[in-house]
Amino acid sequence: MIKVKSRTETKWDAVSLGEIMLRFDPGDGRVRSAREFRAWEGGGEYNVTRGLKRCFGLNTTVVTSIPENDLGLLLLDFIYQGGVDTSHIKWVPFDGIGRDVRVGLNFTERGFGVRGALGVSDRAHSAASKLKKGDIDWRRIFSEEGARWFHTGGIFAALSESTPEVVLEAAEAAHAAGTIVSYDLNYRPSLWKANGGKERAQEVNREIARYVDVMIGNEEDFTAALGFEVEDVDETITGLQVDNFKKMITRVVDEFPNFKAVATTLRDVHSAGINDWGAILYTDGEFFEATHRPRLEIFDRVGGGDSFASGLIYGLLEGMNPSLCVEYGAAHGALAMTTPGDTSMASLREVEKLVGGGSARVDR
Repeated sequence: MIKVKSRTETKWDAVSLGEIMLRFDPGDGRVRSAREFRAWEGGGEYNVTRGLKRCFGLNTTVVTSIPENDLGLLLLDFIYQGGVDTSHIKWVPFDGIGRDVRVGLNFTERGFGVRGALGVSDRAHSAASKLKKGDIDWRRIFSEEGARWFHTGGIFAALSESTPEVVLEAAEAAHAAGTIVSYDLNYRPSLWKANGGKERAQEVNREIARYVDVMIGNEEDFTAALGFEVEDVDETITGLQVDNFKKMITRVVDEFPNFKAVATTLRDVHSAGINDWGAILYTDGEFFEATHRPRLEIFDRVGGGDSFASGLIYGLLEGMNPSLCVEYGAAHGALAMTTPGDTSMASLREVEKLVGGGSARVDR
């Protein structure tokens, strides 16, 4: 299905490129009235390699940029806890007040019932957004050290005028070295609002898509970020029809024949804490659908898609059959949404149990 390099010829199982932020979580309260926050780290691209390391035990590294101050050191401490290698972090001098470079902040409340989750970003001028072509020695990473998989996404590509060029440079170097490239569209209206909107998002993502082997997204991403319409789905993204998504994916691979696989998560939101959850994988001319989980109870939905991606990539790296790959992705995403924070707290044993049809009965 997808030919991946062996572990014996590479240093890294997976490399990610993206911004890592500090997430401030008001718990059961609201950002607008909070008096205390719990801190986590998170980033759409980083979350995937953290899941591959922490849950699945693979050897991963992250490429990003962080300022040399105490917030940067706090972020580093979080990354250490996740076990992701930090040797490819670009550290930049701090200007004293964050005028030029800073750590991006993300204030996120989980929502409850009819009140949906809410994210408030404070991330402009972050060190990662200032990365530009030529800043990273991609030849060293992909050709000298060697990597089996490279993952990045549309969040990082949306950060500035220079970050799409960094993605393209990295993807080209990965391809030249025989590394598989995956990309999560991860469309965020807030990031594109002052940067050209959907039109610019589609222009950037369609250019990057030419270098992608495995394209990942949710029900909104392929429409907003690539310009493919899904039949009979309105702006609220309710009442998901799997067959219509399959038709859309067929059109996607017709236009981008370089895609070796396309994966999409399916989410129908009944309330902040009750979602229908599923996923589809298309590869080698066939569709594979994960176990559908209607009315899945959600504790914190942020990071569910990233954990789906890491479970899927784990399966592909391990050479599993496609039906099992999408099951691992959907199960890991479901488990990640049962705990707070952006990153997965699940174990491989728990993922395997859920994939095998295990229940939520107590383990003791």
